Amino acid sequence: MSEPNVLEKLKTRWGIESTQQVFTILVVFALTGFTALYVKKLFFPLFGITAEDPFWLRALVWLVTVLPAYQILLLAYGSLLGQSKFFIGFMKKSFGRLLPKKKHEDA
Repeated sequence: MSEPNVLEKLKTRWGIESTQQVFTILVVFALTGFTALYVKKLFFPLFGITAEDPFWLRALVWLVTVLPAYQILLLAYGSLLGQSKFFIGFMKKSFGRLLPKKKHEDA
């Protein structure tokens, strides 16, 4: 009995059907990551942020500028490449992990 390969594991984990979808999704992540680097190169000088600035300041500017841009780019590239349903679900799941869960009280 052989181990399932990486592509099969990703298809199962992501709940998708085809190997082409896996490659498309990986391309979307790659495009988004590269574009986010350019967004950082655009915004950091605009706000006067340099490598000499304190880490907390660079992290704060990154959180306020690059992170939201990354999310928008992820949806945009995902939609352009026909995977908007996957990336909308992916973002919901990601934000669901960050936000605290509400406790339901039994009435």
